[in-house]
Amino acid sequence: MSAGTLSSFDHGRSGHWEWQYLDLMRRIWEEGDERVDRTGVGTRSLFGALIRFDLSGGAMPLLTTKRVYWKTASRELLWFLSGETNIRPLCAQGVEIWTDWPLDRYRRETGGSMDRAAFSRRIVEDADFAARWGDLGPVYGKQWVDWPVYEPAREEDGKGLYRRRERGINQVAQVVESLKTNPGSRRHIIEGWNVAELDAMALPPCHKTYQFHVADGRLSGMLYQRSCDMGLGFAFNMWSLALLTRMLAQQCNLEPGEVVWSGADVHLYLNHAELVKEQLARSPAGEPKLAFARCPDSVFDYRVEDFDVTGYAPQAHIAAPVAV
Repeated sequence: MSAGTLSSFDHGRSGHWEWQYLDLMRRIWEEGDERVDRTGVGTRSLFGALIRFDLSGGAMPLLTTKRVYWKTASRELLWFLSGETNIRPLCAQGVEIWTDWPLDRYRRETGGSMDRAAFSRRIVEDADFAARWGDLGPVYGKQWVDWPVYEPAREEDGKGLYRRRERGINQVAQVVESLKTNPGSRRHIIEGWNVAELDAMALPPCHKTYQFHVADGRLSGMLYQRSCDMGLGFAFNMWSLALLTRMLAQQCNLEPGEVVWSGADVHLYLNHAELVKEQLARSPAGEPKLAFARCPDSVFDYRVEDFDVTGYAPQAHIAAPVAV
């Protein structure tokens, strides 16, 4: 660690969990390997990081050094759980976090210059347009609740033919069942990295593998993330990991335990210098908590109105561009 880098022990002011994040951000910016990336923007990157958070007492890992739009992140998670791959339901709720990828494809393939607001409006209002331009391919939710399964169909000309089963594997439902019936299992896993379908996805899964663990009646969750934009993406990823763990705990009559986030290529984009400078100048404070308004019949039946967050008083939002 360089002399200019502060560890969580150097602060000496607070045991707030968010120092883990801020220290990692500082270390990436000061020590990270500068590299050309897929987007052409460029990043500073480190390999391998771990952040832990205790969910006891309803606590939730919302960043306080900038505003995190947790309802938007929650709507995205519920969209994943629906198995939907078209941005139309998101756009209808005013959620634009996935719009840039299909908009970029639309502009490339048509030569059009439609702006994002007009594109989103057309997606919502025109079902045929949405079907043509709004689908992201078999991303997250498709793999989570409908992992494709192929089975022999018939023999023809000596060659075995296969057909895709109408419904694939619902990994989330399987995890709920296994948590209830075999809590000591080491196979409570939701996997998004389907090698056979990566090329058909608008963006291969970054938060790719979730695993859950039961001990002493408490459910903990761990996420392995192959790639993480620490300036913009991490806040949503950490929230969603915690929210999914809380939802599963409620469905399985377990107490919330701990969430563990692990990142492989953790990076900051070079055009996020102002974000980094501003956020590192702030100190975290506060303890946001989440309560559920009800317990739905299924993990697939939650609505954003079911999530009640209290004690969240973040500092101002920090704007930064998204690299597509």
